[in-house]
Amino acid sequence: MAGHYPPPAGPYRPPPPPAAPPYGPPGQVVHPYYYAPPRRPPQRSAGGAIVGIIGGLAALAVIAIVGLSVLGSLARQTTSGQTGSSGTTSGNSQTGAGVGAQSGQAAATNNKLYATGSLSPVGCRLPPIGPAPASMNRFMNTLSDCLDKSWSSQFAKAGISYAPPQRVFWLQSGRSPCGTYPAPGASAFYCPANNTMYVGLRNVVETSGGESLDHYAVFARVIAHEYGHHVQDRSGILEYGHEQMEQSGTAGRTEASRRIELQAQCLAGAFLGVEAPTLPMTRDQYVAMVIDVQGRGDERQPVDKRDHGSGRNYAGWVIRGYQRHQLTYCNTWTATPSMVN
Repeated sequence: MAGHYPPPAGPYRPPPPPAAPPYGPPGQVVHPYYYAPPRRPPQRSAGGAIVGIIGGLAALAVIAIVGLSVLGSLARQTTSGQTGSSGTTSGNSQTGAGVGAQSGQAAATNNKLYATGSLSPVGCRLPPIGPAPASMNRFMNTLSDCLDKSWSSQFAKAGISYAPPQRVFWLQSGRSPCGTYPAPGASAFYCPANNTMYVGLRNVVETSGGESLDHYAVFARVIAHEYGHHVQDRSGILEYGHEQMEQSGTAGRTEASRRIELQAQCLAGAFLGVEAPTLPMTRDQYVAMVIDVQGRGDERQPVDKRDHGSGRNYAGWVIRGYQRHQLTYCNTWTATPSMVN
């Protein structure tokens, strides 16, 4: 069903806020966290036409059609009979990488996960998103269950112990070890301090520029991206990234952040690519997703704020993962600077 969220109504009750120890004054950040940047309004020419940053939206559509040529005709969505969790689900509460994870530079440049090949399809089928927040909550939990299964299998291939992230899908403001939420313009983030994904059930729509709920791939990419940060955390990659950010000046810090963020884009694309036949990921879904991520680039930001990557690269790495599937193609740590600017 297309549309946007109306004011709260009906019998739906928001999930209770997660129990939290006294992390310090509200807003205090005790550990880096990784957020989803909002989509900016599209550029328009003097005549009012939308101008894409990477050659125009028409070019994006061509890329999308080529990338989806193997999928054939539109697949029907199927709806799960389960409602999913209404708040935080149980998961790993232990910080740090899993047993068997690497450390140091090799954790990023030559991680064991890169040698595990493509993700194994788990036959993920996503329910449609309706106007009620409960529907978005169900969608997010269904997708997260698929991600749990997929990445658990991949870590087993690499011989690294794995526990899924915890989830907090919020309607009301709250606090995490990484600070309060929602933050201005941010709908989702991953907090390494407690291995938890935080996503706003309404905010994820608002920061998409009011994307139609029919374009569920736009919202699925956000979840898969934040989940990608947990993958980085458990495999030891995130620890190395933190070290690079802490030991570098402004240019080195923002470059390390971009390599982290763009890798999470690629990991999200790899998952969505292998699950495309059953999600289903149609041409329209793929085009909407690529246009969305292209619009979240930070090339207009000051140099010290460029921590996610240009629109070209923010879209390019999710496309790379989607089309290649192999995790070795998601190694941003050996990529040339032009690929991570």
